[in-house]
Amino acid sequence: MKNRKTIIIVAVTILIITSAVFVLNANSKTEYIFETVTIEKGSISNVVTATGTLEATNTVVVGTQVSGVIEKLYVDFNSKVKKGQLIAELDKSTLQSNLENAEADLSNAEAELEYQKSNFERNKKLFEKQMISESDFDLSKYNYKRSEATLKSAKANLNRAKQNLGYTNIYAPIDGIVMNRAVEEGQTVTASMSTPELFTIANDLTEMQVEADVDEADIGMVTEGQRVEFSVDAFPDETFSGKITQVRLQPKEASNVITYTVIVTVANPDLKLKPGMTASITDYVQEVNDVLVLAGKAIRFSPARETMMDYFSSLPENERPQPRAGQRPENKEDVSGESNRKELSENIKRVWIKNGDIIKPVMVETGMSDGINLEILSGLEAGDEIVTSMEIGNSSLAKNEESEETQKSPFVQERPGGGRGR
Repeated sequence: MKNRKTIIIVAVTILIITSAVFVLNANSKTEYIFETVTIEKGSISNVVTATGTLEATNTVVVGTQVSGVIEKLYVDFNSKVKKGQLIAELDKSTLQSNLENAEADLSNAEAELEYQKSNFERNKKLFEKQMISESDFDLSKYNYKRSEATLKSAKANLNRAKQNLGYTNIYAPIDGIVMNRAVEEGQTVTASMSTPELFTIANDLTEMQVEADVDEADIGMVTEGQRVEFSVDAFPDETFSGKITQVRLQPKEASNVITYTVIVTVANPDLKLKPGMTASITDYVQEVNDVLVLAGKAIRFSPARETMMDYFSSLPENERPQPRAGQRPENKEDVSGESNRKELSENIKRVWIKNGDIIKPVMVETGMSDGINLEILSGLEAGDEIVTSMEIGNSSLAKNEESEETQKSPFVQERPGGGRGR
């Protein structure tokens, strides 16, 4: 009798446990957690960064071709000058004396030539009458030719003396502004093997250039006409723009690093930029604007085949993907979209688009990439949600259980003070 009761108790317990498990399983469902990104319009760019120095587009160092003492300076630092304007004078006394000596030498040469010419003509007539020897005639002819050469030399010396005297006046070679004045009044300058520097004049500073050093690893992407943005320490919150106008072929080596000089032309209407400033440039080697932009992680998302099979099985029958002709439904590789991934071209990618609770694969054509985002040429529209990750979680339905705190039995008496009676 006792054994029978024990068997009945065990059977009832198993039945209760089985019913509870069944109820729990019936009240629970599989939940799929998706992380998505939204397609939006934006810009994508690839850039090359470098540093450089701001310079005037044309800078001329003004020197002197003659030695002397600086007698007068007519300009100073930051003076604006015009081409042909007198900017300095050297002492003229010594060169004036050289000019007067040259003029005197020319007069002597002219007198000597006149004398030798008349002497030659006279001896020529006497020689024709055989009244003088041939040697005397040859000597007069020699003296005449020599006096002609002496006259030419005297004229050349006079012209040189005039030029040297003219070099004592220093004129501006271009329109511009004086960047540097290297001499003072009363200072002696000596023109020997090299021309002494007096002034440095830069042309109009409303247009300047950045001489940037681009690393050899990046120079292959840099071409003329590309847009450039840069900043300087003097105006950290302001961005300036320019355009590449020259890529110089001459390499420069420093600490075993090869760089190439790139010239960026910059407008400077407000004269904020000054020569010598250090510029940090950003060269936009590739750039597209107002295009559909997708995060690159959406392209890299590839759901597991088992997960996708389970997900498709959870969908209603009419929402499940249908197998193509000749394809077996149990082919998990085809269902998850993995079978022909290797057959896609470089710019054709597969992404998963989410529409409500349903996701499906979509083929898209991609364009430029900056390593983080991709340009979408076709296959998607602005506002589409694209899956970037997918996880599985269990979410149990809430049970309508009666609790002591929320429900009360009408058959249970309550003690004073809120306690329930036993």
